Amino acid sequence: MSQTVKPYPLHFKPEFKERVWGGRALERFGYDVPEGRIGEGWMIADHPHGVSHVTNGELAGQGLDQVREAFGAEWFGSKGSRSGNGRFPLLIKLLDCNDDLSVQVHPTDDYAGLPKGELGKTEMWYVLDAKPGAKIIYGLKPGVNRESFAAAIAENRIMDTLQEVSVEAGDTFYIPAGTVHALCAGVLVAEIQQNSDTTYRVYDYNRPGLDGKPRELHIEDSLNVTAYEGAGATRMKTDGAKPGEWLRLAKSPYFATDKGIVRGEWKLATTPESFDIVIVAEGSGSIRWESGLIDAKAGDCFLLPANLGDYALAGEMTVLRSRVE
Repeated sequence: MSQTVKPYPLHFKPEFKERVWGGRALERFGYDVPEGRIGEGWMIADHPHGVSHVTNGELAGQGLDQVREAFGAEWFGSKGSRSGNGRFPLLIKLLDCNDDLSVQVHPTDDYAGLPKGELGKTEMWYVLDAKPGAKIIYGLKPGVNRESFAAAIAENRIMDTLQEVSVEAGDTFYIPAGTVHALCAGVLVAEIQQNSDTTYRVYDYNRPGLDGKPRELHIEDSLNVTAYEGAGATRMKTDGAKPGEWLRLAKSPYFATDKGIVRGEWKLATTPESFDIVIVAEGSGSIRWESGLIDAKAGDCFLLPANLGDYALAGEMTVLRSRVE
């Protein structure tokens, strides 16, 4: 691969994952979604369980892992290239929750039970669409401790210990590692997370998996990693976002995410510290930079290299921007 490639916004072919709770909603974004119950599109991914491949420009056909090996710190930035395990620091997904996901919890980076090479998983959700009455599970009820949580799990009354929240499009949830959570049926979500695929399932509604057998539960790990006093999870409505201004949705040691409304042209720039990831939540438009222009529509996710510099978003669209700060 030529080292003289000028930086440009990268668009990727997603890796799609069949899930027992998945559906067909990701087709609405124009992607060629494989047969079956597709729950996850790994839109920007550099993980042993899935790598997304560039669709546009000089690097078309290259995996994000190959881009990292060729351009690493130069394209990802001084902070954006430090992930803890050498890979791209974030994993960007679109999730179609046609049915309830398992009740689960993710570990922090320092959990002794992590598989080799894996990081913890702090994440956030932005709700792209929600059916009327849709809910999610978000944290434990006040006062639940390890003992009472373990008893509830053992006695099959875990739902009594969990907080349920109604959701609608535009809601956002920050979910630090240690927060018990579950997306429920009827939501379509953009997920920004640490580059990790480690999930501990606490409860799966006693249902069969894709192979007809119950999916594995991880009760002891879950009890170990749950933050009973709370890990700093936050949620917010985002309809206060104004054209041409960033609304901060989440800030963690791993990523910072803002929502922006594009009306006409909005001039922006990457910084030497980090790439920008731009997810188009709704509408359409384009991204222009020094030497080119690319169309952008709902469901598209772009990786803008740290050394891209000036760029402009144009059109009528709602976007999420994530970077490492």
